[in-house]
Amino acid sequence: MRALVVARGRLALPVRYLMTACLLALATPLCQAQSAPAWPTRPIHWILPYGPGASDILGRILAQRVSTTIGQQVLVENRPSAGGSVATEMVARAAPDGYTLLMGAAVTHAVNPALLPRLGYDPQRDFTPVIMLASIPNILVVHPSVQARTVQDLIALAKAQPGAIMYSSNGPGTSPHMATALFALLTNTELTHVPYKGGAEAVIAVARGDVQMMFASLAPAQPLIRDNRVRMLGVAMAQRLPSFPDWPTLAEAGVADFQVPTWFGLFAPAGTPEAVVQRLNREYGAALAEPAVRDRLLEQGFIIDGGSPQDLTRLVASERERWTRVVKASGMKVE
Repeated sequence: MRALVVARGRLALPVRYLMTACLLALATPLCQAQSAPAWPTRPIHWILPYGPGASDILGRILAQRVSTTIGQQVLVENRPSAGGSVATEMVARAAPDGYTLLMGAAVTHAVNPALLPRLGYDPQRDFTPVIMLASIPNILVVHPSVQARTVQDLIALAKAQPGAIMYSSNGPGTSPHMATALFALLTNTELTHVPYKGGAEAVIAVARGDVQMMFASLAPAQPLIRDNRVRMLGVAMAQRLPSFPDWPTLAEAGVADFQVPTWFGLFAPAGTPEAVVQRLNREYGAALAEPAVRDRLLEQGFIIDGGSPQDLTRLVASERERWTRVVKASGMKVE
């Protein structure tokens, strides 16, 4: 006769059935854990849709650190083209498995949607924000031959010679391009855009005298400023820079509410598992907090951010609203 269990006078299941059920219940979480795929098990490709410049410096410093903590190589790949839209679309279409990531910025997630009518990706639908990485100030520099010692001098020159002053940028829709477009809009001046393939190349064009001015990222511009190959006129930030305390902000120089830093965030394709997103957030957050990494980034002029995926989501939304207004007000178009 099979053994029976009696509970409060009711006939229950056989003991051996209960024991089997208990063992299965205990084993289920273990089985699920064993069946969950490990990550990462191969190198990660981190796509930077820009040429050499501030993003490249930031990406390689962080990739070196994260590679050591996750046990897999983080390969940084520069793929500049069409204001970053080609490389960004490529990442949007990549498998959402955590092995293809994007360094996004205002140009990829806020400007391009307003500027390019046939964009091949949707920043909100096609990407999962991971973490805000860092930002770097844009500074207004001119060639030493330019007869302007202040921001107001430059504005006066531009008004006296509409369209004669040429400015460089990393490409259409990039932060230097948009900063200058906003500057021209707020000062009622006309300036001529000359795009280049990267921030370093663009600021060197100012140093050579190929163009007269640029809102350049601090990292590639610093050595040129210190060698007197370009002249700094102002800072596109809310506060003066500790490294250049004598130079005013654009607001102090008479251009009200002018703040245009270049920011960079980490994004994954939409559908990337939440566990992978959270792991990436932790790893990159830890890298940003690492004293040696912080020191290197601060030396290059970066402002370190970090935070949650939700923080980056909110930033993208506010930046998209802002630059959509600027594009419409300026009538800016990319042919």
